[in-house]
Amino acid sequence: MKCSYACGTDEHVIARRQFLGGVAAGAGAVVGGLGVLAAPASATQLVKDQKRVLVVNMAGGLSQLESWDPKPGTDTGGPFRAIPTAVPGIHICELLPETAKQMKHLSLVRSINTKENDHGKGGYAMFTGRRQTPAADYPRLGAVAAKALSPATSSLPGHIVITPGGSGGRGSDSAYLGPKYSSISLGDGKPPQNTERPASISEQSELARQAFRRQVNDRFAMRRRTAMTDAYTANYEQALELMKRREIFDITKEPQQDHDRYGSHDFGRHCLLARRLLDSGVTFVQVTHSNYDTHNENFNFHIEQVGEFDSPFATLVADLADRGMLESTLIVVLSEFGRTPNINQNYGRDHWGTAWSICLGGAKIQPGAVIGKTNDNGTAVADREVDHGHLFHTYMQAVGVDSSGTFDVDGREMPIADPAASPISELLA
Repeated sequence: MKCSYACGTDEHVIARRQFLGGVAAGAGAVVGGLGVLAAPASATQLVKDQKRVLVVNMAGGLSQLESWDPKPGTDTGGPFRAIPTAVPGIHICELLPETAKQMKHLSLVRSINTKENDHGKGGYAMFTGRRQTPAADYPRLGAVAAKALSPATSSLPGHIVITPGGSGGRGSDSAYLGPKYSSISLGDGKPPQNTERPASISEQSELARQAFRRQVNDRFAMRRRTAMTDAYTANYEQALELMKRREIFDITKEPQQDHDRYGSHDFGRHCLLARRLLDSGVTFVQVTHSNYDTHNENFNFHIEQVGEFDSPFATLVADLADRGMLESTLIVVLSEFGRTPNINQNYGRDHWGTAWSICLGGAKIQPGAVIGKTNDNGTAVADREVDHGHLFHTYMQAVGVDSSGTFDVDGREMPIADPAASPISELLA
């Protein structure tokens, strides 16, 4: 089914940017190499203890009424039923039967009011926890998570966005945190750019080149070692380690039975890649599923699109639980806003940031919880209203980050989250 979108805004085009540099590292690495922290045993322990974040971005604006907050039998409810889930008393839309079985691992926030109906501004608010203004630019959730949670010695990028058309290039979404924490886009089976030895250089020549570079670095460091030279050295060493681990981006290494369970379409393959990356120690992985901007034929579209989302997402949640990773992995399913309760003349729903929902779970999120509610026909928040600022604080707290803290950026203290907001305390274990 091909859908047309009356909105027609630029935000639906996924931007691709060129890779801005190699994998950077903090100062203080052992000169000439990563030292003992790059050893397999140490790396394994770092991965075991590391907190991670998985975001599924339902780009365009998922309808809360066809997902997390159905209103069957009302003038706004549409044609779909609400079905029971694994948690007594929690019902979600019948388009999500497999996700319903996993609700024991998940929770819902049904009382979001961001007061924002613009795609770009809504997405910015949900991914930064702040409103977009000309006065400042803030880092996205993935950059903040990578900065706060990634081991300093990790050879892997900490902020990965998986999306159809992802080219392996680096984005520009880390603001003042710097390019080290900006996203790398994947999606077409391509690992990050510049991570493969050119065919014109033999392995023997490459080893000789790197040995000479280390020798020169060591000689220079004996006389003029600085934090900048250490960072420069570590940048090369971490890039070399990443080159050795390019296989983690290759889902053909996963068993065929897993490919069958997740599905051969983009979203299924991307969920399987997300599992592989999280299992390998990547800090933040975002999977994109779009386009939910259903100004026309909302119900037919959600039958197809939510149906495609349901099974791979439920499989991913179940796999993370079975692997013992849910305690260390925050899962968030979000959009830039919801859809209008009122149905327009094209059988669609328009932009609606006034009363909508997200799903989340894992880490320190209370499983099987429902925060807030909307009124009978979903036109307004009736209890426990929250916004993007509250959600951002909650995400950080759920992975053990003090969201009231700051980052030191060139000697300037920058708040991790909006100081005017606070976490949803009853959602945190």
